Amino acid sequence: MGKLAFWFIVIVGGLIVARLLARQAGKESQPRPVRQAAPRSGRGSPETMVRCAHCGIHLPRSEALLVGGKTWCSKEHAKLGAPK
Repeated sequence: MGKLAFWFIVIVGGLIVARLLARQAGKESQPRPVRQAAPRSGRGSPETMVRCAHCGIHLPRSEALLVGGKTWCSKEHAKLGAPK
C-alpha cells in the first residue's frame, strides 16, 4: 500500500507542476496591453484625433491647423492644399 500511495503522490505532483508550467508559458506568450499616454486636457478623456487634408496623417486636434474648414498638419500642407 505504501508504494501505491508514493506513486500516486508523484503522479499528481507531476501533473500539478506541468499545469503550472503550461499556465506560465501561456501568460508569457500573450501580448501585453499597451499603456496609453495620459491625456493632455485636465478633463481625463482622450483628445480627439483629426486627419490632415493633404497627407492623411492623424494628429491631435490641439496640434492641427484649421484653415478653410479643413485640418492640416503644418502650414506648408495648408498652402499646398488637398491633393487632386
